[in-house]
Amino acid sequence: MDPGNRHAKALGTDADLDPDSGVDTPGERNGGRNLIVVSNRQPYSHEYDGETVTVDRPTGGVTAGLDPVMRELGGTWIAWGDGDADRAVVDDVGRVTVPPSEDSSSNAVSSDRSRTDDREQGEYTLRRVWLSDAEVQNYYYGFSNQVLWPLCHSFLGHVHCDGAFWDAYRTVNQRFAANAATSASDDVLADTTIWIHDYHLALAPRAIRRQLGSAVDVAQFWHIPWPDWNTFRACPRRQDLVRGLLGADRIGFHTNRYAENFLECVSTAVDDAAVDWSDRRVRYRDREISIRAIPMGVPVDDVAETATTAEATAFPARLRAQHGIEAGTTLAVGVDRLDYSKGIPERLRALESLLDDTPDLRGDLTYIQVGSVTRETIPAYRAIQEEVADCVERLNDRFGTDDWQPVVYTTAHLSQAELFGLYREADLGIVSPLRDGMNLVAQEYVAAQGSDPGVLLLSRGTGAYDEFGEHALALNPCDVSDFATTIEDALAMPDDERRRRMDGLSRAVSERDLDSWVSQCLRQDGKQPRVRHQPT
Repeated sequence: MDPGNRHAKALGTDADLDPDSGVDTPGERNGGRNLIVVSNRQPYSHEYDGETVTVDRPTGGVTAGLDPVMRELGGTWIAWGDGDADRAVVDDVGRVTVPPSEDSSSNAVSSDRSRTDDREQGEYTLRRVWLSDAEVQNYYYGFSNQVLWPLCHSFLGHVHCDGAFWDAYRTVNQRFAANAATSASDDVLADTTIWIHDYHLALAPRAIRRQLGSAVDVAQFWHIPWPDWNTFRACPRRQDLVRGLLGADRIGFHTNRYAENFLECVSTAVDDAAVDWSDRRVRYRDREISIRAIPMGVPVDDVAETATTAEATAFPARLRAQHGIEAGTTLAVGVDRLDYSKGIPERLRALESLLDDTPDLRGDLTYIQVGSVTRETIPAYRAIQEEVADCVERLNDRFGTDDWQPVVYTTAHLSQAELFGLYREADLGIVSPLRDGMNLVAQEYVAAQGSDPGVLLLSRGTGAYDEFGEHALALNPCDVSDFATTIEDALAMPDDERRRRMDGLSRAVSERDLDSWVSQCLRQDGKQPRVRHQPT
C-alpha cells in the first residue's frame, strides 16, 4: 500500500442515496408528527468556566447522531441535566432552547410549555431531568452499567447488583416518563411520537403508557446487544424489564440476531405474551408490539464533507509532527471508549505479536489509539484503563527506538473534524470490540475515505459485521495469532482488492445511513408518513 497517494480527493457523490429509493427525505420521515425524544445523555450541556457559562456540544455517539435529526424535525428532547451550569439556563420546568446561541446564558425558553411560535427552524427544546448524587450512583453507575451493560455484552463476571440499584433505576425511569407525559399536549396525543433510547430507560415505555393510554405512539430503540435467553436469564428483575419495554408500540434493535434474541426472552419470561415469530410481533395485554431490526447509520455525506475541511486535513500532519511519525509510515487507528467490551488490550497484544514475528515492520507501522475515559467510578473501568496504559508502555518499551514508537496513545478530546481527518489519513481502521451493538466508528471510517482508501478490519462480535462484514477483513479479537495475521494481510492487500472492498463498504454504509435509520424507526405500522416540509 502506498500511503503517499491515498488522500487525493473526497468521497464522490456516487455514495448519495437514489431519490427514488423509497427512503424518506428528512422532512417526510416523521410525517409532521410532534416528536419527543427521551434519552439518558443530553445533546448539549452547560458548564461553568469561572463565571462564564460555556456549552459542550455533541461530538460522537447516539446524541451526536440524533442532534441534527431534532434540528430538522423539531420537538422536545428529554435528558439528564448533568452539567454544573445546566440549572442556570433553564426555565422553571427545566427547558432550554438548543442549539445554544453564542450567549448561552440567555437560552432559557419562556414559561409557555410548547413554545412552538417562538422556536425557530433548526431549534428544538431540551428538557432536563435532575438526578441526585445517590441516583446517579445507583441508577446510572449501578443498575444501568453494572447490571444491564455487562449482561447485554455477555460479561456476566462483571455483573454486580445491589438492592439500591433497582430502586433508583425504577424511580428515575418513572421521572423520565413523567417528564415525557407532561411534554405531550393532551389535544394532540394521537399525533405525538415519544421515541425512547437505550438500556437506561427500559421501564419508561410502560410508565408512559400507563399515564397517557393507548393514543400516544411510543417507540423504543435498544442500542446495545440483546443477549440470548441463556445469558439474559441471569438478569435481576428480568420480567419487569421485558414488561417495561412491551409498553412501546415498536422496539428497534440493530440486527436480526438481537431482535430474535429479544423475542426468545419474551416468549420464555413473560407468560401472558404471545410471540408471532413470522411477523416479529408480540401480543401483550390487548396490544401488538412490532419488533424490528433497524441498523443505525451515520450521516455519510456530512462525514465525507467534514473529512476534507481545513481542520480535518491539518490534524494528521500536526499529529505526525508532534509524535515524530515520518511521512512514509503506515498508520493504523483505533477509536474507542475505554471499556472492557471494546477489546483494546486484545488489539495491543495482537500488535505485539505481529511486531515480534515480523521485525521488518518495526519503524514502518504506527498504531494510534484514541481512548475516551468513561465510568471511572466503576472498578472494572478503572482496571481496563490501567491495563491499556500498561500494554502501551510495554509495547513502546519493547520495540520503540529514539526515532519511532509503535503506539501513540491519547485520551485527549478530538473534534469531529479531527477524528474524521484521522480516519481519512489512516491506512488501517481497526474496529475489534469483543461485543458491540453496532459500532459507528466503523461506518465513520468508511464514510471518511477518499479515492485511495484504507482497509477496515472488523470484529465478528459487532453488529456492524452482521450488516456489511463481508466487505471488511474479519477478525476474532480473542485469537491473538489470527488477529496479528489479519493485520499483516491488511498491510499486504493489493490495491485493487483494497478499493473493491471499500467500494462495497461505501455502498452498504450509504444505503443504511442515518436518514434511513430515522425513517424506519419513526414509521408507524401501516401508515405512510406525510410530508411536513422539505429538507433545509
